[in-house]
Amino acid sequence: MSEALGLRPWMTAPETVAVFDALEAEGGAGCARFVGGCVRNALVGRPIDDIDIATTLAPERVVKALKAAGLGAVPTGIAHGTVTAVSSRKPHEITTLRRDVTTDGRRATVAFTDDWAEDAQRRDFTLNALYADRDGTIFDPTGRGVADGRAGRVAFVGAPEQRLGEDHLRSLRFFRFLAWFGQGAPDPAALAACAAFKDQVESLSAERVSKELLKLLAADDPRDAVRLMSEAGVLGVILKAPANLARFAALVEIEADLLFETDPLLRLAALLPDDQLAASRLAERLRLSNVDRDRLQAALAQSPVLKSWMSPREIRRGIYRAGLPTFRDRAKLAWAASPRSATTMQWRGLIALAEGWVAPVFPLTGEDVMKAGAPKGPMVGQVLAEVEDWWIDHDFLDDPMSAIEKLKAVVQGLAY
Repeated sequence: MSEALGLRPWMTAPETVAVFDALEAEGGAGCARFVGGCVRNALVGRPIDDIDIATTLAPERVVKALKAAGLGAVPTGIAHGTVTAVSSRKPHEITTLRRDVTTDGRRATVAFTDDWAEDAQRRDFTLNALYADRDGTIFDPTGRGVADGRAGRVAFVGAPEQRLGEDHLRSLRFFRFLAWFGQGAPDPAALAACAAFKDQVESLSAERVSKELLKLLAADDPRDAVRLMSEAGVLGVILKAPANLARFAALVEIEADLLFETDPLLRLAALLPDDQLAASRLAERLRLSNVDRDRLQAALAQSPVLKSWMSPREIRRGIYRAGLPTFRDRAKLAWAASPRSATTMQWRGLIALAEGWVAPVFPLTGEDVMKAGAPKGPMVGQVLAEVEDWWIDHDFLDDPMSAIEKLKAVVQGLAY
């Protein structure tokens, strides 16, 4: 008996119907099926993000069909058989069925085919090798995809060593899919293969590694997957340092307790040592953006040390100096590294106070300094910094006249 998803709104949306109609007008009924993530997610009750379609039509015929129907056709990966259809401004990725001709662990040369089972054999995991007709009927060429998907088993299609030899990134994908879909004990053969191929991860492009790693860390609860990834040696190859699994696990728990959104970059920071130079080097190796690099470095600064029992005045001072985003990052990391049972309420209060305080604007400018008698030049900045330090020490005194009097005193003191 065939498995069926039933008709789902994303299947019957006009823009999706238009794409299927265009393909079938060129290749006949059954020439196209939904594939991969949309089928898998629908099967296990997860939201559908992207709609991918597999087809027996060669790429040039896909383009022809789309243009004939008045739809957009973008050759996003034409050498590998991928064309993006744009229907009512919504993208649908269409890929011709294919088989690998040669692989080197980083890239593959493919040949196109009209054999659905052959296409399935080159996919990574059984739960991803699922297809569905436009009426929702599932086609499961490996015979395991539906069962594995429902059971939360992340199993390679065929021999794990062969799949990893074809594409070394699949070891990272294995742990990512464990984090998002895995249930129960992981496949021991897959784990052993990932450990055996761990050093091959270094041959991958930085962009591919960072994308997979951050997707893994974005899962609701990736603790077990990250632990297994560390035990297999894969995580160490990426981080080049022992992973702080305890702080990472505590941060994930804190985020769940406080209903924070998952924060993959802060979770990455939690795994790293408190070493800004190491964070900078990792960001460079992973080709992270400058914004992400700077955030990692700021979060892992060793001073000032944040404590759960900081006074409101100290908290305000810390926020003003670091900025709220950095202070919040560092507070969460400090909380994750502390004995939570004794300090949970204090850390909750600290973060709540930080998020509820609006930092004031320092009331003086360089023009005020020169009006007070300081000559134009480096001295202006020195005077401003000294008066600002005084203002901060007085808990952001809301008295502009007192600040001006202090300014005058500092300028007069520099005159002698």
